[in-house]
Amino acid sequence: MEAKPPLYPVAGAAGPEGDEDSLGVPDGLGVPDGLGVPDGPEAPLDELVGAYPNYNEEEEERRYYRRKRLGVLRNVLAASAGGTLTYGVYLGLLQMQLILHYDETYREVKYGNMGLPDIDSKMLMGINVTPIAALLYTPVLIRFFGTKWMMFLAVGIYALFVSTNYWERYYTLVPSAVALGMAIVPLWASMGNYITRMAQKYYEYSHYKEDEQGPQQRPPRGSHAPYLLVFQAIFYSFFHLSFACAQLPMIYFLNYYLYDLNHTLWNVHSCGTNSHGILNGFNKTVLRTLPRSKNLIVVETVLMSVAFLAMLLVLGLCGAAYRPTEEIDLRSVGWGNIFQLPFKHVRDFRLRHLVPFFIYSGFEVLFACTGLALGYGVCSMGLERLAYLLIAYSLGASAASFLGLLGLWLPRSVPLVAGALLHLLLTLSLFFWAPAPRVQQHSWILYVAAALWGVGSALNKTGLSTLLGIMYEDKERQDFIFTIYHWWQAVAIFAVYLGSSLPMKAKLSVLLVTLVVAVASYLWMEQKLQRGVLPRQPRIPRPQHKVRGYRYLEEDNSDASDAEGERRGDCGQGACAEEEAPQGGPRSGPEPAGLCRRPCPYEQALGGDGLEEQ
Repeated sequence: MEAKPPLYPVAGAAGPEGDEDSLGVPDGLGVPDGLGVPDGPEAPLDELVGAYPNYNEEEEERRYYRRKRLGVLRNVLAASAGGTLTYGVYLGLLQMQLILHYDETYREVKYGNMGLPDIDSKMLMGINVTPIAALLYTPVLIRFFGTKWMMFLAVGIYALFVSTNYWERYYTLVPSAVALGMAIVPLWASMGNYITRMAQKYYEYSHYKEDEQGPQQRPPRGSHAPYLLVFQAIFYSFFHLSFACAQLPMIYFLNYYLYDLNHTLWNVHSCGTNSHGILNGFNKTVLRTLPRSKNLIVVETVLMSVAFLAMLLVLGLCGAAYRPTEEIDLRSVGWGNIFQLPFKHVRDFRLRHLVPFFIYSGFEVLFACTGLALGYGVCSMGLERLAYLLIAYSLGASAASFLGLLGLWLPRSVPLVAGALLHLLLTLSLFFWAPAPRVQQHSWILYVAAALWGVGSALNKTGLSTLLGIMYEDKERQDFIFTIYHWWQAVAIFAVYLGSSLPMKAKLSVLLVTLVVAVASYLWMEQKLQRGVLPRQPRIPRPQHKVRGYRYLEEDNSDASDAEGERRGDCGQGACAEEEAPQGGPRSGPEPAGLCRRPCPYEQALGGDGLEEQ
């Protein structure tokens, strides 16, 4: 019985007449010499679907992770530029708005009896008082929206505040100011968390070969510190430029309408350390001519466009801080635990020792913008010099942010303490100096003092943010830690708002005492860590992924510290493995669930447990 011919001929096999070559080409149309057609029935198929002959797996892997590192750098630059533009637009608009509303003629001509000073006071109250409640909702918002989307929403609220100035009324300015106050702490807490996460991801992408050798092991503690120092220096060099960007509306628009110092300071008799409140005796009319409404709309449109550009930078160029599974795990610890954990971190002695530094960090920024710039600068040189004084502060702080890189070679306490000592010397000097009003011979001293104060501010900000990112490198804690940091800054800013009418000597005394306490408390914390005192951190509960139709029992206690949880026999890898190890040979049938592994819903329905972990 003859064998039937195959339904599909074998590739490369000769036909029955033998008139085709291995590629099925007739003899008359032969393949020219030199094309390297391989022999054998399987050779053409291998040639078509086989591996690329010049493919280098190691080289492709190196290129892949290089693209990942470049993406991280793009994220850092985009977040830094977005934060700079957002804060610069906010400060510039607020400064221009307050100067215009201060002028009596402008208020009477433009708004009549609408009560603009009362609206401004309530607007400032909304901006400064609302952040006091931020500790209650910031971690929940960051976990709910995610770090990147929280940044985007907060920048959008800043843009909303800018847009309300097209129609200045009580029902537009005050609600937008309250919304802005609610967004301040979430924005900067998510920014700090974002920069820290980018440093950790950059380390992962730079040491991917180590991850391949041990994928289950965490990187060594502090391994991302060099990248964190660099990224924080980049971020704060951009951020401090926002004070200079905020002066552009003043320089290119408002300065053309201002009176000179002989008019605005004619009733000012004391400046500097002898002054009381903010510019006591300052003239109520500061505008020579009123700006046209059309010009104001053009300026506000430019500011709104910049705010919208900041939103696009964050939306389009900033990547996610966490993987999607990590985001789900961060939310799945329970919203009640997320709400409580910022308060439970107070048990950590490192945070308690750093609280005075957090408060001082808020004091010194407000003192630079109000006490030094107004009580010393404007009081003696006039309002037309305010922009240049703040630009000196901004440029000094931006350039000095890279001094934080000294932490690559010096102990981490050196930049932070050096900035505090520089502020201490400047505060003592200002305490005994009272410049004369309307005298500009000492203007260079004020510019130098502003630039040096910016140097101290840069060392303070970069040092604190880097210190927090190094001490709390667990991704489950970083949003809580930066929320606490920026919340204490907001509390300090609120205290400055309440004490704005105090004499300058009282303000300097409070600043000096807070600085000394902050440095002493920080050095005490470092001494404790050198002695080997272990901090007590609240335990982060394991993610509980709830499925519809089933209810997991909440067995984790977030009030327990990590050490207490281990002593209680929590699900550590070693202890669980020993408890669940089989006593005899292999068992038949489903095994009962161990102490450390809860059956999934499907397994519960079947009455058994999974095949993982024994």
